[in-house]
Amino acid sequence: MPGMKLSKELGLLEVFCIASGAMISSGLFILPGLAHAYAGPAVVVSYLIAGLLAVTGMLSQAELVSAMPKAGGTYFYITRAMGPAVGTVDGLVTWFSLSLKSAFAVVGMAAFAVVITSLNMQVVGLLLVVIFVILNLLGVKEAGRVQVLLVIGLLVLLLFYIIRGLPAVQIDHFQPFAPKGLGSVFYTAGFVFVSYGGLLKVASMAEEVRDPGRVVPLGMILSLLVVTILYMLVVFVTTGVLGASQLDNSLTPISDGAGAFAGPAGRFALGVGAVLAFISTANAGLMAASRYPMALSRDGLLPDFVQRINSRFKTPHVAIIITGIFMTIAMFLKIDILVKVASTVLILTYLFSCLSIIVLRESHLQNYQPKFHAPLYPWVQIAGIVGFGLLLFEMGSAALLASAILMIGGLFVYWFYGRIRTSREFALIYLIERITAKEITTRSLETELKEIIRERDDILADRFDDLIEKSVVLDVDMPVKMEDLFQLAADRMAERLDLEPEELYDLLITREKESTTVLGSHLAIPHIIVEGEHEFDILLARCRPGVEFAGVDEKVHAIFVLAGSRDERPWHLRSLAAIAQIVQDPHFEKRWMAARRKEDLRDIILLGKRRR
Repeated sequence: MPGMKLSKELGLLEVFCIASGAMISSGLFILPGLAHAYAGPAVVVSYLIAGLLAVTGMLSQAELVSAMPKAGGTYFYITRAMGPAVGTVDGLVTWFSLSLKSAFAVVGMAAFAVVITSLNMQVVGLLLVVIFVILNLLGVKEAGRVQVLLVIGLLVLLLFYIIRGLPAVQIDHFQPFAPKGLGSVFYTAGFVFVSYGGLLKVASMAEEVRDPGRVVPLGMILSLLVVTILYMLVVFVTTGVLGASQLDNSLTPISDGAGAFAGPAGRFALGVGAVLAFISTANAGLMAASRYPMALSRDGLLPDFVQRINSRFKTPHVAIIITGIFMTIAMFLKIDILVKVASTVLILTYLFSCLSIIVLRESHLQNYQPKFHAPLYPWVQIAGIVGFGLLLFEMGSAALLASAILMIGGLFVYWFYGRIRTSREFALIYLIERITAKEITTRSLETELKEIIRERDDILADRFDDLIEKSVVLDVDMPVKMEDLFQLAADRMAERLDLEPEELYDLLITREKESTTVLGSHLAIPHIIVEGEHEFDILLARCRPGVEFAGVDEKVHAIFVLAGSRDERPWHLRSLAAIAQIVQDPHFEKRWMAARRKEDLRDIILLGKRRR
């Protein structure tokens, strides 16, 4: 049902296993043989290059998902950074790519299953898709538990393969190291880049993760580190054990390698490992891919029924079924086309992630507040954009043409369906506003980001929040004296407190004469007791040039005026404590001075860190 929330059932272990299980599959159990035919023994370097480039995209995605942990992952934050047109294209092609990768896993699994059964491969694949659809419909917690068991079993088998296989490696199998030149090494890096697509999958699940701002980035970093090392060691062992004659174009390279040094038992064990890998990839892929059409539907870019969430299992059942149907259709495509198109789309998505970080940071959106900040900004993002651009160039015209067709299809959906049903602000507009110094936004994106932070950090609104939401905000653009500011405050607060402005002004002046309310650098909190019952109000004021308070040398830029009746004394003290905690943030003064509008000042207080 629209409006129903997804349940938060996933922790760090599940996040790590979803990402790792999504990466350790076809990229390891099928691609090494095909990739070796392109690059020779230098395929190990190709996997390393792809992994290093994935780091640039992963760091960008980790920051984005820590700021906006919403279903739809890359679609969601690319839309908020670069607009619904780009977001629609990214959302649809990423859904297409992840579904293709999952279909690829099902094809691989069916190929292994056919060896031990007499069933048709397509029939086996269809049965497997039905099983995964049912598992995902039953709940993300159940699907996550299955994923953990699969990945633990898989990691144990791969460690056995590496430890048992290293002594059997023959160095002469690495000569010549790059028989087809350096260009083939980079081409192959692009070809195997699909192996790192699992990171995208976990980003799309962020809304269903507990403490997503911390858990998702940590899970992504650990997963990419572990998987990159595993890829390189497993491919190194496989290359050293088999050699080009046995490895080139093999569709079961790891099983063949295990058979070479551990006999039939080893071949069987790694065959089981391959099946576990394909199961984990297909399960994680269906789980993650289905969140993309759901997110598009939430934004009005796909029909409303796609976002429906099952009232019993809290899963997006319509999106899951649609994705399962598409996976079934995709199983009938050629494997090399699946890999190239999926890799190209993933490369584009990583590139968009790097661009999104730059746009969001340079737009100076106040409520863009990631819990994880990508290091070495903007050099990591620039390196990623250049590297991904080179990989795209190396992918060849056929893959680029197929990707272009997909993007045109995405634009078609946006232009003829989404464009007339939704209107959304995005960070690029804020960046243009900042450059041109013209007010062209309505703060709707800032408001949405504020609500995301509240959901992410489990912020429950209390009476203080309610007061701030309704408070008067003054933004004074000229130097003033304390008396002038108090007069402005009295004029605005008097009616709200059922007092005369002169009476309120006198109370403020008298309180200041007793002792200064300037509490520190650039901060003052004038607070007074007024007549009446159940009266309490707060006024926020900023004066960039500064307010001159009597007896204080330093000008004050942030002023909080509190006025309440005696029966509200406890709440008066709690509000003072809340403000004191908020202004302790080392970035408070900078953010207060940089805020563009009155509502931005209000949001700084509403999202400030304090005990609740």
